[in-house]
Amino acid sequence: MENMVTDRRDEPQTEFLYCSGAVTEVLRFGSPQLHSGHKVLFLIIPGNPGAVGFYRTFMQTIHSTFGYQHPVWAVSHAGHCVPPDSMDMIEDPSSAAEGDVFGISGQIEHKLAFLRKHVPRETSLVLVGHSIGCYIILEMMKRDPELKILKAVMLFPTIERMAQTPQGKVMTPVLCQMRYVAYLPVFLLSLLPDRLKTSLIKLVFSGIKCLDQTVVQPTVGLLSGDCAANAMYMGGQEMRKVLERDNITIKNNLGKLIFYYGATDHWCPVQYFHDIKQDFPHGDFRLCENGFRHAFVLDTGREVAKMVVEWIRGDLRT
Repeated sequence: MENMVTDRRDEPQTEFLYCSGAVTEVLRFGSPQLHSGHKVLFLIIPGNPGAVGFYRTFMQTIHSTFGYQHPVWAVSHAGHCVPPDSMDMIEDPSSAAEGDVFGISGQIEHKLAFLRKHVPRETSLVLVGHSIGCYIILEMMKRDPELKILKAVMLFPTIERMAQTPQGKVMTPVLCQMRYVAYLPVFLLSLLPDRLKTSLIKLVFSGIKCLDQTVVQPTVGLLSGDCAANAMYMGGQEMRKVLERDNITIKNNLGKLIFYYGATDHWCPVQYFHDIKQDFPHGDFRLCENGFRHAFVLDTGREVAKMVVEWIRGDLRT
């Protein structure tokens, strides 16, 4: 009987809603609605592409390791999910265009709008960012200093000089000058039946020894065409706008921040770890010793989640 209860607790709930005028997918472990009894919410801010399905194993591990005490939610980036048949990608085209909701600044406002509408102000937040999600979290802290953030965990943070990184040098021309050319193969792939897309994705991922099978379906969704186009548009803006590190916001929130850098991360060289550690000697900066990849959700979501739990367990004791 206990196993049946545990299994039920491990089942997430998915909801599609409009936020900032764009379709948004929310993945929830634990209560789908927050009330006064929920003092802490874990909120995952994804990397790019920002499909919440990639984080399923990561979220489930956090939720279960804390004994199902705290809800664990993830909110997709605007337009990075395939809307159900009853919804369009954009609810109000003029509003979405005015706020540039698919751009990097629009995505930051999108997360703040989600919090204002769906999370009570008195709820303490544990924000977990991945890749560009870390930049978004810093901007959220800057734009709304009154957010009740208990901790912010920055996993493989791309918060500075993205275009100068090894991967950035390769992707900047593709995302900034050749983006419309890149749309063509994505469009052609979108025409394939889902079964064939799934086979192709499994072939691409076949070199990953311990692939988490739950990431296959979200990847299929990204081949819908519109999702990939929105992700590439956001990526192009990242190359142009994620420039200097926001030292002021980091300084103002240093006690709340935990940074975890990859040892072989082509989006964030080890030198960036040494630079920030030198600039903030009293901050909590960690360098991966396990060989985890930047896209850790592909094969080590469970292991990274267990580390995150250990880092912040003391902050959640009452």
